[in-house]
Amino acid sequence: MQSLDNTYKKRWSILFILVVLPFMASLDASIVNVALPIMAKKLSVGMASIGWVVTSYLIVISATIIIFGRLGDIKGKTTMFNFGICLFTIGSLLCGISSSISFLVFSRIVQGIGAAAAMANNQGIITEIFPANERGRALGISATFVAIGSMVGSPLGGFIVSFLSWHYIFLINVPVGIITFLLAIKILPKMQRKLDEKLDIKGALLFAIVIVVLFFSIMKGEQLGYDNPIIIAGFVVVIISSIIYVKFEKKTSNPLIELEIFKNKLFSISLFCAFTSYIAIICVNIVQPFYLQDVLKFSPASTGLIMFISPIIVSLIAPISGYISDKVGSESISCLGLFLTTTALVLMSMLNESSSLVTIIIYISVLSIGNGLFQSPNNSLVMSMVPKNKLGIAGSINALVRNLGMVFGASIATALLYSRMSHKIGYKVADYIKGREDVFIYGMRFVYMTTAVICFIGVVFTAYRLYKKRHRNLSNS
Repeated sequence: MQSLDNTYKKRWSILFILVVLPFMASLDASIVNVALPIMAKKLSVGMASIGWVVTSYLIVISATIIIFGRLGDIKGKTTMFNFGICLFTIGSLLCGISSSISFLVFSRIVQGIGAAAAMANNQGIITEIFPANERGRALGISATFVAIGSMVGSPLGGFIVSFLSWHYIFLINVPVGIITFLLAIKILPKMQRKLDEKLDIKGALLFAIVIVVLFFSIMKGEQLGYDNPIIIAGFVVVIISSIIYVKFEKKTSNPLIELEIFKNKLFSISLFCAFTSYIAIICVNIVQPFYLQDVLKFSPASTGLIMFISPIIVSLIAPISGYISDKVGSESISCLGLFLTTTALVLMSMLNESSSLVTIIIYISVLSIGNGLFQSPNNSLVMSMVPKNKLGIAGSINALVRNLGMVFGASIATALLYSRMSHKIGYKVADYIKGREDVFIYGMRFVYMTTAVICFIGVVFTAYRLYKKRHRNLSNS
């Protein structure tokens, strides 16, 4: 058995293993987007059908990540993480050899389950093995890899499909997964307390229903319209199922999620602030490429390079912000980060047809610095608010909030953009209108200003969190 002292000595090697799979999992959430048209053509299906390659992966991760977080607390986080690596690698191989849409979607489901198992437990393991004075930096590095995976997916996917078959966007995971799994078995800590508890199966099923129906309603609502009877019925099912779930969990002795943890105001505030941050990230990622290519007429390659500025800055800032937060506290750094994100969104709402490249780069840089400053300290706050036997569930809730923020952000961005464009031009549109850059700019401004307001609410809460910390410190002095 690996001693705690040996685990401590290997903590940075362990961290490297823990960030690889979440990086690959977040990469795979975005890498397929650019390949969808080619995949649809090769598999002889329409865009509606090929969309399930993306949708099934996101829904499965979100529906199962809490379950695997709870299993990590019960059976051991390392056990669940290793299971996740193995299943994700198998799923990637199956995706890579797929020759039909049905088998590809099935393979993505397998891949998604593996991704959920790993992503649910990596933050918990990091929190256990790193002391408090290094935890922010370690979680910052982890957040950096997840952010980079999300942002480099599209450029990398475009490169692969330009020179190779679309199958290789999945097959590149296989050797990485095998090596990571072998290293994980050898290096990851084995000495983990297991709880003498059972998984709440009924609660898990109810939770999965809520998440699946919620995500389906949001994603399909973009296509069918949120006033569609099917979509309305979906949201009604979500509300009823959520009420049943909460009532059931309160009566269960070993619930899937102990709802008491949300009574910790700082824990809940930190999750909400993370939610607002991820909404901002995805809104920019969706709207900005259209602005750069359709309005300013940049080539796809140039657009990719400009968008690549953000992951580079985040990868540099996040570990530094984590290190600083370990020294001075997380509340002030995360508050500054979210404030800069809000400021950048306001600035980006002022972009127009004649904005210079230098101006765009400055605004993207401010946004990225804010994101990098916020993520690491906020993750550290979330994970420090729960006891050790709840680290798995806390990490999985944190990861779920990230997915929820991105799904809601994507829906807000597309719904606002096209509704405002339709209002401006006087008839319903659902695409860029050639020659009417002014119409797109009008819609884009509404998206960025709305997102800025949402982020500003997060700033208010982070400021409250900072005030509470200083109030506690004054009371204790």
